Amino acid sequence: MVSSRHHGSWRVNLWDKVTAGPSWTQLGKYQKKLSSSVSAQSCFLSTYGGTSHVSLDDVFTEVQLELHHSSSGVHQPLDLEDVVGSVGTVNKDADTVLVSGEAGSGKSTLLQRLHLLWAQRAALRDFVLLFPFSCRGLNLEHRELCVQELLFQHCCWPDREQEEIFQFILDHPHLILFTFDGLDELKEGFVDELRVCCPTQRAPVHVLLFNLIQGTQLKGVMKVVTSRPGAVGPGLKKHLRKEVLLKGFSPSGIDCFVRKHHSDSAVAAKVLESLQANTALLGLCHSPVLCWIVSQCHKELLSCGEGSPQTVTDVYLMILQHFFQHHSTSKGTTGAGWLQEHLRTVLHLGQLASEGITSSCCVFSGADLETCGITEKDVCMGFLVQSKDVSPGNSKRYEFLHVTMQCFFAALYIVLSGDTDCSTVPKLFELQDVTETGLSSTCLRACLPSADQQGGHLEEHTTAAEAPNLQITATFVSGLLSQRHKRSWQRCCSKAAVERKVRQVTRCLSKGMQKHFRSIPRPVPGEKKSMHAMPGFVWLIKCIYEMQESRIAKDAMSKLEVDHLKLTYCNIGPMECTALAYVLQHIKSPVGLQLDNNSVGDVGVEQLLPCVHVCNSLYLRNNNITDEGIRRLTAKVVHCDNFQKIALFNNRLTDASTLHISHLLKAKQSFLSLRLGNNNITAEGAKRLAEGLRRNHSLKFLGLWGNKIGDAGAEAIAGALENSKSLVWLSLVGNGVGNAGARALSGIVRNSLSLEELWLTQNCITRAGVEYLIQALKHNTHMKSVWLKNNDLSSEEVEEVKLIEPRLIF
Repeated sequence: MVSSRHHGSWRVNLWDKVTAGPSWTQLGKYQKKLSSSVSAQSCFLSTYGGTSHVSLDDVFTEVQLELHHSSSGVHQPLDLEDVVGSVGTVNKDADTVLVSGEAGSGKSTLLQRLHLLWAQRAALRDFVLLFPFSCRGLNLEHRELCVQELLFQHCCWPDREQEEIFQFILDHPHLILFTFDGLDELKEGFVDELRVCCPTQRAPVHVLLFNLIQGTQLKGVMKVVTSRPGAVGPGLKKHLRKEVLLKGFSPSGIDCFVRKHHSDSAVAAKVLESLQANTALLGLCHSPVLCWIVSQCHKELLSCGEGSPQTVTDVYLMILQHFFQHHSTSKGTTGAGWLQEHLRTVLHLGQLASEGITSSCCVFSGADLETCGITEKDVCMGFLVQSKDVSPGNSKRYEFLHVTMQCFFAALYIVLSGDTDCSTVPKLFELQDVTETGLSSTCLRACLPSADQQGGHLEEHTTAAEAPNLQITATFVSGLLSQRHKRSWQRCCSKAAVERKVRQVTRCLSKGMQKHFRSIPRPVPGEKKSMHAMPGFVWLIKCIYEMQESRIAKDAMSKLEVDHLKLTYCNIGPMECTALAYVLQHIKSPVGLQLDNNSVGDVGVEQLLPCVHVCNSLYLRNNNITDEGIRRLTAKVVHCDNFQKIALFNNRLTDASTLHISHLLKAKQSFLSLRLGNNNITAEGAKRLAEGLRRNHSLKFLGLWGNKIGDAGAEAIAGALENSKSLVWLSLVGNGVGNAGARALSGIVRNSLSLEELWLTQNCITRAGVEYLIQALKHNTHMKSVWLKNNDLSSEEVEEVKLIEPRLIF
C-alpha cells in the first residue's frame, strides 16, 4: 500500500525550491516527457514476457518488505514508499538503497510499480525526475559515456536545453531518483578503486554505475538498486543507506494475486482450494513467479488430482507442458508425448540457455538464435520474448520469459542432450562455491558445446558465471533426474546416459553434504556441538528434495552428528521449509533447530511439522508467524517426546496464541523454555498463559519481554509461578508493569527455591514498588539478581536502594 503521509495533490511548493527562469519551463516540459515515457514503460506488466496486455494497476499485488537485520530495532513491515524513506536508515551519508530478493521474488515488478506511481503522481512526490535503468540493458552498452549521456540516451532525451536540464540535476540532486534493476546481472564485478568524479568524464558504463552507487558521482541523488542476495559484497554494501529484503507474497498476497489473475471467480476459488489442499505447492506460491506459473496453468493444475506439483521442477514442467500443448499438432497427446513432439525445440532453446548461463548472458541476438537452430516457430512457442532493453542499432534482441526459465531450459539441455560432456554434471555441482572461491565458469563452459566452436556470435566474457543461476540450474537438474521424471526422459535419450547422470548427481550431493559436515568445528568443552549452516547447505537440501529420493536424505543425515543446527539469515521461506523437513526428518538424534531471522511464516511452520519430532528445541525469532502458525505447531509438538524449548519472539502473536501455548504447558511436563518476547500479548493473554503455567512443573525459562501485560498480567503470572520449584529465569521487561505488579512478583522472589534472575527493566515501578522486592529478597538468599533499569526512580533513589540491596541491578 502506498504510504498515506504523501497523499494529496502534487507538492505545489516543490518548484519554489528552483530558481525561476525561462530554462525551467523546459525543465517542466522535460519532466512531463520523462513521466510519459516512464508511464508507457510501466503501465503494463512486463515481468513475464508475453503479458504486455495486462495492466499493472489491475494485477499488482503487495509483496512482503522487511528491513535487513542491520537496521536494528525496526521490525514492522514496510510500505512501498518506505523503500526510499528514512525508516531503517543505517548510513545517513549514503544515498543508495538495496532491495534484495531471490530470483522470482518480484524485484522488477516492485520497481515497475514505483515507476508507475511516480509517473501517475501518486507517490514519490519529493522527486522531480526519475531515471530507470536495467542492468541487463546496460550490459549491451559498450561505449564509454559520461553521466549526462547515460541519463539522456538510456532514459529520455530532452528536446531542448540539455545542458541546463543536466545542470539542474547537478544543482538539485535531492530531487532526483535513479533505479537500477538487476545489479546481479551486471557482467562486471564491483571495483572500488575505479573513481570517476567529473560528471563530464567518459568511462565504461559499469564504472559510472559503481561511482553513482558510491556517491562519487552525483552525491545526494537517491538510488534504488535491486539484486539477488549474496551478489552484493561487503565492498559495495558499505556504501548503502539501507537494505530492504523482498520476501515474496504473504498468504493473503497469494489469495489476492490468484483472484486478480482470474476474471472468473469460480476458477480462482478452485485454484485456491487446490493450493490449500497441497501445502507444498502453497509454499512454492510465496514466490511470485511460481504463483504466476500456477495461475497460468490452472487447467493443468485442476486436472492433475493427486499428482499435483510438489517441487519447483514439477511446476516448471507444468508450464512447459502448458505452452507446448497450446501449439501441439495432436491435442490429445498424453504422458510424455508432448515432449517427444517438441524435443527439437527443447534442445535448441536449451543450448541457447546453457550457453547464456555459462557466459552470464541473458539477452540474445538473432544471430545467437540462428546459431542454436532456433526458428521463428520456436520463438512463437512463447518461452523467448523480445527484449525491452535498449540495444545498439535497434536490432532485435531476445530473452527468456524469466531468468529461472532460462535456467530450466539449460537444465533440460544438460539432461536430454547427447552433446554434453560426461563431466558437465559434476562441474555444475562443483560450482556451488563460485562466490567464495571466485571459480571461473570456464570449467563448465568447456564441457558444453561452444557457440564459438560452431561459428556463433555469442559474445565472449571473462567474468565468472553467476553463481545463483548455476545453482538454480543444478537444482532443476536434480529435479529432472528424480524417480518421478527420469522415465519420461528415457523415451527421448539414452537410458544409460540418464542413469549415469542420476548417479553423478547423487554422488555430488553426497560429497557436498560431507564437505559441510567436515567443516563443523569441534565443540568448546562443556558446550553442545553446533553447525552454523551456510546458504550452500540449504541449496544442497533443496536439490535433495527436488530428487524426491528419501535414500539420499537418509544417507546424508546418517553422517550429521550435531546437537544444534543453526540456519539464521539463510533466506528460508516456506519452500525451503518443505525441503528441510524432507531431509531433517531422517536425522539420527534430537537436534536444536535455529531458524531465526528468516521468512518461515505460517505456511513454513506447517511445512516443518514432519521434522519437529527430531527437534528438542525450535528457534523461530522474527519469522512473521501468527496465531494460526502457533495453533498448527503446538498441535504437533504436544505429541513429540523430545520437544522441550521454543523461541518465538519478534513475531505477530496475539492473545489468541496463548490458548494453544497454555495447552502445550499443561500437556508437556518435560517442557523447559518458552520465549514470547516482542509480540502483542496483553493481560488477557497472560491470564491464559497462567492457567498452563500453574499446571506445569518443569519450565525453567519464561520470556515475555516487550509485550503489554501490565499489572494485571504480571499478577496472573506471579500467582501461577509463586510456588514454582523449576523456574530459573523470568523476564517481563517493557510490559508496563507498575507497583501492583512488583508487589505480586515479590511473592515469587520470596517463596521460590529455584528462581535466580528476574528482569523488570523498562517498566513503571517506583520506589514503593521496589520496596516490596527488597523485603522479599531478605527471605531469599540464593536469588542472584533483580534487574530494574529504566523504571520510575530518581537517581538518588537508585543509589539508596543499591546500598540497601546490591542484588538490585540498575
